[in-house]
Amino acid sequence: MYVYNNYDQQIVDERVVQYRDQLNRYMDGKLSDSEFLPLRLQNGLYIQRLAPMLRVAIPYGLFSSEQLRTLARISRDYDKGYAHFSTRQNVQFNWPALEDTPDILAELAKVQMHAIQTSGNCIRNTTTDQFAGVAADEYIDPRPYCELIRQWSTFHPEFAFLPRKFKIAVCGSEKDRAATYMHDIGVEIVKNANDEIGYKVIVGGGLGRTPVIGSVITEFLPEEDLLTYLDAILRVYNQLGRRDNKYKARIKILVRSMGIEAFREQVDVHFADLKGTEATLTTSEIERVKSCFTMPDYPSLDDNDAELALKANVAQDAAFARWVKTNTQPHKVAGFAAVTISLKKQGTAPGDIYDDQMDALADLADQYSFGEIRASHQQNLILADVKKVELYALYQALKSIGLDSANAGTLTDMICCPGGDFCALANAKSIPVADAIMEKFDDLDYLHDLGEIELNISGCMNACGHHHIGNIGILGVDKKGKEFFQVSLGGSQEKAGSLAKILGPAFAADEIPDVIEKILNVFVAKRQEGEKFLETYRRVGIDPFKEAVYG
Repeated sequence: MYVYNNYDQQIVDERVVQYRDQLNRYMDGKLSDSEFLPLRLQNGLYIQRLAPMLRVAIPYGLFSSEQLRTLARISRDYDKGYAHFSTRQNVQFNWPALEDTPDILAELAKVQMHAIQTSGNCIRNTTTDQFAGVAADEYIDPRPYCELIRQWSTFHPEFAFLPRKFKIAVCGSEKDRAATYMHDIGVEIVKNANDEIGYKVIVGGGLGRTPVIGSVITEFLPEEDLLTYLDAILRVYNQLGRRDNKYKARIKILVRSMGIEAFREQVDVHFADLKGTEATLTTSEIERVKSCFTMPDYPSLDDNDAELALKANVAQDAAFARWVKTNTQPHKVAGFAAVTISLKKQGTAPGDIYDDQMDALADLADQYSFGEIRASHQQNLILADVKKVELYALYQALKSIGLDSANAGTLTDMICCPGGDFCALANAKSIPVADAIMEKFDDLDYLHDLGEIELNISGCMNACGHHHIGNIGILGVDKKGKEFFQVSLGGSQEKAGSLAKILGPAFAADEIPDVIEKILNVFVAKRQEGEKFLETYRRVGIDPFKEAVYG
């Protein structure tokens, strides 16, 4: 993984000193709330419903066991003993005291972490595939390119005060696990007919109040032009994006109003000025960053022997067999597997993990996965390099700390925002709905029979829970001061993606589990052999589901 040089470390350390002075001036009454607002946002600090919230960056979702231990210690010393992993591959602390936030940032800086640009109208944390570098379907490791974008975008003076927040995702595999078409900019790393590396660039995607699937602005951009082309897009957005209405300020609104052809023409004008300038990537710079992401020193393993040992463990433990089916992924190296550690368990908010679990997981990462951990878009954690012969031992260790949920990719592996329990913007409490669904659908055999289903829950139209792209989406709405939930079907984050369609009138919170059951009953009755939920929905349409739910 990328390790800070002296320059990186100096930037982060100095930012802590600057923020500490800014906070002291604010608490002394020398800065007003409005003056302090952009300063705290640029350091990841929100003021939520009940307390401040500090959002910490995990660039492209990759972090070390040492960093995880630091997060555990911070949650224990400065918070309430847990942390929350978000869909942006970030981690959030929901209860820090305002006066402690500089000390927290100082602790983070010691292990090369920070909260810079995790909020505010700037370029946010660049996200990617949680299995980057090890996925069997990967053709290019996207992490070096994410790191190049991170270095280019951090403290970029022109992009510190954009019309609105800006999110970039990068994908380098057959399956899009980064939702590239749902971002302000999506970058798909590709190769042309001459086997040259380049990029398909997608622009103008996003969810929120106006969900939009992004448009391809170029099918193939040469490798060296990545940053200059992104710069050209940002310049057009910075100049032409609306600043009079925050609900119409995202780049998706600009692209839709101009049309992709007119937007492309404006980008090409700026790109002509930037192409070949000092921001153009050189081969040496690309190779320098790639050298930070070399493969671990994998031992040579016989995959057949590993499979035989795994099958023996599976045969003797049905619970382990279920976990292997859902929570392990094929690895490009023989004898290894990637493991998803589900943070979805009844009684715990999706994405939450306790301090003692983080400490234990850091030890397991050292023992089983070269000391590295990944955070996923689905609010789970990943150990990406586990020997197949050690999967059973790892599973037993995870079971001892309550992190053995065998539900990755199933209905109860849901994305869920913090909702009204924490967020001041939310219309409804999403966490209790998630817990009620987990309680109703706790039969793992049934969940595994249903197969892959993406269920996403948002507490308001800002769509932090990505309900628009859930196979089943749930949105909290306000009806005359009461919480209701709107259900939608057919969303997907796959390449080109699809936006879910609203099923009909909203439901009270206590009705949602039964509504989901009726939807699933239609799926089970209508599916053909081997069909996933989304495939059945696309074949039969929304009407059978609507009839079952509303009669």
